[in-house]
Amino acid sequence: MEIVESILNLSVQDPAEQEFSSADLTWTKFGTAEHHDDAALIPYARVDDFIIGECSNVECPTRFHIERGRKRSMGSLKEYKNDEYLEYRLYWCSFGPENYGEGGGVLPSRRYRLNTRNRAARPQSMRGCTCHFIVKRLYARPSLALIIFNERRHINKSGFVCHGPLDKDAIGPGAKKIPYISNEIQQQTMSMIYLGIPEENVLEKHIEYVQRYGGSDATVSTLSSQYVRKLGMIIKRSTHELDLDDQASIRMWVERNKKSIFFYQDTSETDPFILGIQTEWQLQQMVRFSHRSLIAADSTFGIKRLKYPLCTLLVFDSRQHALPVAWVITRSVAKPDMGKWMKAVLDRAQSVDPGWKINGFVIDDASMEIDPIRDAFCCPILFSIWRARRSWLRNVVKKCSNIEVQREIFKRLGEIVYSIWGGVNTSVALEELIQDFVDQSAFMEYFKSTWVPKIEMWLSTMRTLPLASQEASGAIEAYHVKLKTKLFDDSHLGALQRVDWLVHKLTTELHSAYWLDRYADESDSFLNVKEEYIASTSWHRALQIPDSAVTLDDTNHLFAKVASQKDSSRTHLVWNPGSDFAFCDCAWSMQGNFCKHVIKVNMICENAKGYKPSMSFWSFREILMDLWKKPMDDSIGLDESVAWTHQMLDQIKQLVELNNANDIGVVVNNMPLKWVSKKGRTFVGIPASLPTLPSSSKSIAKNRKRKRLSRLR
Repeated sequence: MEIVESILNLSVQDPAEQEFSSADLTWTKFGTAEHHDDAALIPYARVDDFIIGECSNVECPTRFHIERGRKRSMGSLKEYKNDEYLEYRLYWCSFGPENYGEGGGVLPSRRYRLNTRNRAARPQSMRGCTCHFIVKRLYARPSLALIIFNERRHINKSGFVCHGPLDKDAIGPGAKKIPYISNEIQQQTMSMIYLGIPEENVLEKHIEYVQRYGGSDATVSTLSSQYVRKLGMIIKRSTHELDLDDQASIRMWVERNKKSIFFYQDTSETDPFILGIQTEWQLQQMVRFSHRSLIAADSTFGIKRLKYPLCTLLVFDSRQHALPVAWVITRSVAKPDMGKWMKAVLDRAQSVDPGWKINGFVIDDASMEIDPIRDAFCCPILFSIWRARRSWLRNVVKKCSNIEVQREIFKRLGEIVYSIWGGVNTSVALEELIQDFVDQSAFMEYFKSTWVPKIEMWLSTMRTLPLASQEASGAIEAYHVKLKTKLFDDSHLGALQRVDWLVHKLTTELHSAYWLDRYADESDSFLNVKEEYIASTSWHRALQIPDSAVTLDDTNHLFAKVASQKDSSRTHLVWNPGSDFAFCDCAWSMQGNFCKHVIKVNMICENAKGYKPSMSFWSFREILMDLWKKPMDDSIGLDESVAWTHQMLDQIKQLVELNNANDIGVVVNNMPLKWVSKKGRTFVGIPASLPTLPSSSKSIAKNRKRKRLSRLR
């Protein structure tokens, strides 16, 4: 904003409202480059209207008292500047300024009242509010008043809102009359508001759940209605900009939300910026769903458009959907920096469950450092090809106009990837691809500049690490698409370079959306939300397609046909069936996504002859073959192979048995019994090392107790 040094450049504002506030005025930076404040010029006769309107602020209702005042008489100055005052008054919010809240602690509510003039009526009113402004009646133009706001927000020096509905620590005598609102009810109401559900429906659900705790009466309904409206107002008016400077704004957010941060490192000459976010609910979900299971990473979101790229840690919930359980905002991919925040994630999870351990970590970027993952989690690492597949398919469709050429190029790219286990020379295969499609200059230019320099690294990673399944890849991709939809819509393009905006979007809208999805599924409520959540991945949508809707080309295995479930007259064509690089002509696939038709066709091809297995199964088979191919004369190597193979087979058998069993009791009954001593079974939770009193000591203690009782009588 441009800084104005003379009030002659300010226009006089006279709002039409009877009472108006700072929100109704246009503010200008007035002063010098070193020191300037927000200023506005109004008629002096309307100063009282402004003060009344400012006191009626819905978010922070208050009263302003005169902290300091001075007057001059006309003609007392022979020389004067344009901004000299005839009358000067400093107005300060009556909730300040005694305790400024240094350190972010909870401000005390005193039980006595100070004998201070013009303070607000309540004894706990000294909350350290720094909101204050100056009113100058101009000496040169007595009919005008210059308003200078030194601090427009009702916050203390730590940046916390310190009174009003937005104050988290606000208490009062009416608290006993307010119906009980648990964290679950509050999160549910917030989630519905963030998702744009009409206020009437939000209020209906809110009252329904509040009445479970406090009964139903008119007071509960009235207070619930007020609560929903107030919460909606707070959410609507909330902003990500706690400070005009993005870095200062993030520091304030971190200070206010320490419970939701597992790692924070501010930018310095030696250390890069790292912010790790995980709410308490996300921590619960991570411990619940990833113990003895998988964690996946969507590792490089927004690398071109955001100020700092976003890495999301995902778990697979009860429906095998990807659920975000932590966000890491940083540009650094160096081993020491990754090791810091990964160790912090591990420590936080084990603080809840000391025995928490994961069975595998899925990465989606070949350039990602894997040593910090192994050091922190001590688990196998899997690789998902969804990112490469999506990038290739999107650019093939975008840069090649002929659909037959699109199919053939995508098929050839898939053959290059599948050839990593066939001993084919990758350089020769790439050169043949470039020569065969030299006329597709747009795609080839993209491929040579973006992928050729790094494709050896990607293929080596695919060859070295076990590959994740299509279900896992599709779940990660579904989260990525949802995240992209939430963040990259047209209304937010101007804020992409602010970290505080990204943090605000993640912790409000995205967090609320996933919370409500899980709540709807587990509580069997919000049926429309539950249905959308279940069908949010292509894998689950593929399960709804009957086998009879798929027709395979049994002659050459070139294509498959899938009848549409919505329009019986329409058929989708899937080329290169059975492959992870199958090409479908539906709209979802043409955007680069794993579509339900490809997944359904590949499910059918698994049990049909003449089709390739999936890349994940092929990778798994190659790992087993490598173990089996250990030389016989290397006895220790053979022992290790046998041990690994039996361990894997035991785990696979247990998983298959658990997956196929309709009754968990059958599985439990088949488990081997582990007997413990009778004493251990009786005194569960008491350490065996605790000393026990001998029988003689017990009798002596009883006799002493009887003597004490007899004296009391």
